Amino acid sequence: MDDLETRELRYFIAVAEELHFGRAAERLGIAQPPLSRAIRRLEQRLGVRLLDRDRRGVALTGAGRVLLREGAAALDGVAAAVRRTRRAGDPGRPLVLASKAGASHALLRRLLDAVAADPGAAPVEVLLCEVGEQARLLRDGHADVALMHRPVDDLAGFDTEDLHTEGQVAILPAGHPLAARERLTLAEVRDVPGLPMARWPRLDGTYPDGPGPEVHTQSQLAQLVALGRTLLVIPASSRAWQWPEHVAVPVDDAPDITTVIAWPAASRSLPVAALVRAAAALRDETSRPAP
Repeated sequence: MDDLETRELRYFIAVAEELHFGRAAERLGIAQPPLSRAIRRLEQRLGVRLLDRDRRGVALTGAGRVLLREGAAALDGVAAAVRRTRRAGDPGRPLVLASKAGASHALLRRLLDAVAADPGAAPVEVLLCEVGEQARLLRDGHADVALMHRPVDDLAGFDTEDLHTEGQVAILPAGHPLAARERLTLAEVRDVPGLPMARWPRLDGTYPDGPGPEVHTQSQLAQLVALGRTLLVIPASSRAWQWPEHVAVPVDDAPDITTVIAWPAASRSLPVAALVRAAAALRDETSRPAP
């Protein structure tokens, strides 16, 4: 029998993440003996060993690592299905649009204005988030659509519509000598003595190697740039959060960034489809030659 209960997955994931039966039992709010028995039954049903147990503790086997990854995704999918089902049962609810704080501000403003001007459009609630969080919010059902950026964001499993392609700029402390330049190259901004580039987390949560500070919020980044501790390269439209202590200089050879509107590929929501059409209409209006 291949069926797994969500309770079994929750139990296993707690043990796999804690690597300790006592801590996992406390996290789950149950006693340790029934948790141990549940994991043994799960291993027997699957016919594989998920955990290595010895005096030193608990370790995941290769099969256990697979179930941790796939099981976590399955639980996320169940939670997302519950959220989307409840929201679908409320026809008056707003659509939730996730967007990185400070990014694509002008485009987002125009899209919200277009929705407000259309009496037949579903209302839109904006959920501002940090870098790279839009994908998680779409997958777990907290957001219906998102403004995301190719090639830097994780677009796997989403349908997308391209909205805007642009170059990038370096955000520098206003007093730095490079801030007086009209244009820069990536080589110039990657090797600035005393002013290393900030490091954002990768999609897996790890940080790239380098001397720059590890950052995960826009506010951290803004203050570190103003203090002369770091610089960064971002899409030109993301300058909405720029401080007076910052200067933006175009970086000629930085790869272009394309803003897209993204939604789960399985979505059959008519309000989502209408919002995507409205966003595409704004793109087409912008690209239309002047008469």
